[in-house]
Amino acid sequence: MNIALILSGGSGKRLGADIPKQYISIRGRMIITECLMRVAGSGRIDKVQIVAAGEWQQKILDEFRACAGDDSYSARIAGFSCPGDTRQLSILNGIRDIAAYASDDDLLLIHDAARPLVARDQISACLDACREHDGAMPVLPMKDTVYLSRDGKTVSELLDRERIFAGQAPEAFRLGKYLRANEALLPDRILKINGSTEPAVKYGMDIAMIPGDEGNFKITTGKDLKAYESICAARDK
Repeated sequence: MNIALILSGGSGKRLGADIPKQYISIRGRMIITECLMRVAGSGRIDKVQIVAAGEWQQKILDEFRACAGDDSYSARIAGFSCPGDTRQLSILNGIRDIAAYASDDDLLLIHDAARPLVARDQISACLDACREHDGAMPVLPMKDTVYLSRDGKTVSELLDRERIFAGQAPEAFRLGKYLRANEALLPDRILKINGSTEPAVKYGMDIAMIPGDEGNFKITTGKDLKAYESICAARDK
């Protein structure tokens, strides 16, 4: 079984909106709804677990059902999980809930609601890479010259950009191993985790890198939101 964990518990403060960015409606559809439509409709996902605050859960369900139309899409929503104090604790809440109805060998796909333009091919590539690995992460090569600064004020050294990559989402993992990788970081080390794949790497899991997609950007700033709105407008013409 392939289960998607959609992270929608963030506050989106950097965007400066009155509500979390994933709940902003663009052309009559919340950003998270676009994400759910793409993930649930990919043909590769059996169940979807959503991390979201209680006050948004029914709205998410109602709009998704209205947009999906097909009852089989709605049936893929397995349930909701409570947000944690950090992104990684939200993930841990989600995977613990998923573990109650899934097996260790099932595949977990973690994706951000604020990345609504995920492509079907990207989802498939992540899951396919897990046939021979413990997990997979899409990456983009670094285009700019990259420097290391040890004090944040001056350049310490030039880094080899051929060996540096920017991680994206979705990321896929073997559920059981990934759950244990996160629990091994409790109670304090998990608070310092910055990316979904970091616990897997620390635990010694074999994580494949696959080509990322620049079109699968995360909506973080007002500029990102305008770019997304333009894409939706062009699609709807």
